[in-house]
Amino acid sequence: MDDTLPADNRAAAIELGKLLREHRGGDVVVMDLRGLNTWTDFFVLATVTSRTHLQGLERHIKEFSQEKGIDILRKSPVPRGADDAWRLIDLGVLVIHLMTAKTRSFYELERLWGAAAVVFCEDGKC
Repeated sequence: MDDTLPADNRAAAIELGKLLREHRGGDVVVMDLRGLNTWTDFFVLATVTSRTHLQGLERHIKEFSQEKGIDILRKSPVPRGADDAWRLIDLGVLVIHLMTAKTRSFYELERLWGAAAVVFCEDGKC
């Protein structure tokens, strides 16, 4: 896989998780998916409370990626009139999921990818 993150992808993923938590991302979790698939190494999940909150976290992710020299490869489009229930931001070896609590509960990505090691979580009891 062509790395778009610094040599220590795990450290960068955890740093981004901490950044999202610092800016009130809810229930932040960083999952290590290496060895489970070929298209990404880490998921970073955070719960958002509103469209404004989502947009603020997106701005912080953009600033983080610019500071680290990381390209945003893809960001899920926002259909007109969408409720911003789930935004996916692809940084290559790092994929960020910003979701409302309802959407996060419905899709249960942590359960779906339950074989992945949790390397960072909000309460520190990973």
